[in-house]
Order: sequence, then structure tokens, then C-alpha cells
Amino acid sequence: MLKNVPNILSPALLKTLDEMGHGDCICIGDGNFPGASIAKAQGAVYLRADGHGVPTLLDAVLKMIPLDDNVETPVMLMDTMECDKNLDIIIWKEYEKIVKVHDSRGTAAIGKYERSEFYEQAKKAYCVVQSGESAIYGNIILRKGIVYGQ
Repeated sequence: MLKNVPNILSPALLKTLDEMGHGDCICIGDGNFPGASIAKAQGAVYLRADGHGVPTLLDAVLKMIPLDDNVETPVMLMDTMECDKNLDIIIWKEYEKIVKVHDSRGTAAIGKYERSEFYEQAKKAYCVVQSGESAIYGNIILRKGIVYGQ
């Protein structure tokens, strides 16, 4: 066992976070996200986190890795489609709170990709995690920063 590791992180996910270098991305998809096919597109690590929501996974991941300081928005969300522009995407508010805790830029560290672009960027991720999140537009991509000496 290890100390101070969130128990939601499986051994495989913890290993993957450690293997990632700065600039590598991890995509955490909601339950409707086509995670297996997205990961298969370019040989990304594909992991499942059934029964877990994205906010809990996001918080646990950000306890283990920093966000990239060398890009303006190291946290990317899937923007709503035109037919959903009037929806209040509540899960995004949760993401904002979590990012504020882990990154001094707060909500300024968060950007959005148009839906098709999100899928294209997710295909380039080092790892795709398929969660059990049921909220719509719950997908998120994180770009890992540099882990400095302790």
C-alpha cells in the first residue's frame, strides 16, 4: 500500500499517471463517451473506472499530477452542440471548483473544444479513462505538467 493515494485510483491508473510525461494528456470520458474506440485510434492506454463519476476521478488525478503551465488551457471540455447551447451544464461547475483547488489559474485554466475537435484531441491522449459518469458533457482532457522535485 501507499500513503496519501486516493483509493479511487486503480493500480493501472496510478501506473499510467506515473508513466505520463509533461505535455501528455489524459482523457476522462463520461459513460456515453466512445472510450474504447477513441483509445484504439492511436494506441492509447484504455482504462475503465466503472461506477465512478468524473468529478471524483478528476480530483484524485489532480492530487497526483500538476497541470501544464506551458499552455493557456491545460483542461479542456467538450463544448455543447448548437441544440444544447441553452442547457446549464452543472458538472462543469464542479470541474471549475476542483480545478481551482489544484491550479492557481482557476477557471482560466479551462477551455473548450467543439465536439468533433474534442474527439480528435482525445485520440491523441496518452490514456483514455472510461468512467461511469451519467451527466451529459462530462468529458474532460487534462494536459500533464512538470513534476518538480519534492
